[in-house]
Amino acid sequence: MATERPSEPFLPRQVPIDGYSDAFFHFAGMSHGGSILALPSGIRPWNISRFADVTTSALAEVIAEANAFELLFLGTGRDPAHLPELPKQALRAAGLRFELMPTPAAASTYNVLLAEGRRVAAALIAF
Repeated sequence: MATERPSEPFLPRQVPIDGYSDAFFHFAGMSHGGSILALPSGIRPWNISRFADVTTSALAEVIAEANAFELLFLGTGRDPAHLPELPKQALRAAGLRFELMPTPAAASTYNVLLAEGRRVAAALIAF
């Protein structure tokens, strides 16, 4: 079975999310239509269009960087949602703490803690 390669970052460093709308995220003078991962290694596309698609496999890039941050914000889209048990177990096994909330709240909270110098990451679903 072929190993899926990590996606290339748009930006190879962590920056705040400057804005977000129904389908776009804005950061560092750029914008992206679709979901994103904001990881310590950079901001990159995330091939997820709805929260029901979040699986352990979909979180592989997040889990691969688990030692680089302390708290993950999972933006669930427009509405709150619950993470299925298998992805939840995978995040916990990697030693990650995580919070689920609608994407606008997740992006805002990520920005605040990033500005405070905290070791955070975000997986944000566009809606």
